[in-house]
Amino acid sequence: MSRTLPPGWYPDPDAPHLERWWDGTAWTDHRRAPEGPGPPRPAGGASGRAKAVALTTSGVVLVAAIVSGAFALARGDGDDVVADTVPTAATPPPSTAAPVPSRLVDELDGISLPLPDGWVPAKYVTRDNVVMTTDGGRVFTRTLPADSGASPASLAKKDIPQAADSSYAGIRSHRVVGSERVAVAGCTGYLVRWRVKAAQGSEGYVQSLVFTPAPGGPRNAVVVRFAFDAGPDGPPLADMDRITDGIRSLGR
Repeated sequence: MSRTLPPGWYPDPDAPHLERWWDGTAWTDHRRAPEGPGPPRPAGGASGRAKAVALTTSGVVLVAAIVSGAFALARGDGDDVVADTVPTAATPPPSTAAPVPSRLVDELDGISLPLPDGWVPAKYVTRDNVVMTTDGGRVFTRTLPADSGASPASLAKKDIPQAADSSYAGIRSHRVVGSERVAVAGCTGYLVRWRVKAAQGSEGYVQSLVFTPAPGGPRNAVVVRFAFDAGPDGPPLADMDRITDGIRSLGR
C-alpha cells in the first residue's frame, strides 16, 4: 500500500507556520512562508485560490499527520500494516471479603455482644479499647477490678464522666437522659446515659453500662461504654438498647 506524496509545498512538520518542499521522497532544505513564490498552482481563478488557502490553513495538522504516516510506513516492512490494539479492561477478581459476624466475642471481658446492621468489629481489640464501630459510633469494654461494696449503680455513675471526657474532649455541658437498673447477661446491671456538648460544638450521647457477668465468681465488673454522635451523622440511639439487651456471658 503506497502513501507516497507527490512533490510540492506542504506545511513543515517542524514548523507548521512555514511551508517546506517535499521532492517526492524526502524533505528538502527549502522553506517559505505560505504566501511565498513556488511552482504554479492549479488554475481556478480567485475563488480557487481562496479555497486552496483555506484548505491549506485548516489542513496543517492533517497533512503533517499523513506525511508522518508515510515515514512510519517507509520504516516498516513494506505493505504490512500493524493495527493498533485496544487494551481490554481487566476483570476484577471475585470478592473474598469475609462476612461480618452477627455477634462479637470479647474474651478479655468474658462476654459476647450483638453486631447491629452497619456495625463492624474493631480491627484490634485490647483491654480498655474499642470493640466495635460504625459511622459516628463506638463501643468500648473494660473490666474493673474487685471493689467490695461497690454496686453497679455507683460504678456506672462514677464511670460516666470519664467516658464522656474520653469520647468528647472538653465537655461544656451534659444532661442525664437515662439512669436505671437493667438485666444484662442474666445479671443485674446499671446504666447511665448522658447527652453531652463538647467544647468545639459537637454533641453526642455517652452511656456507661456496668454489670457482673458471672454470679458467684470474682466480683470483677464489666463496663461497656457507648459513644454515639448526635444527629444524622450518628447511628440510631436504639442501637444502644439493642446492644445492651443482646449482651451474653461466655460462661452461660
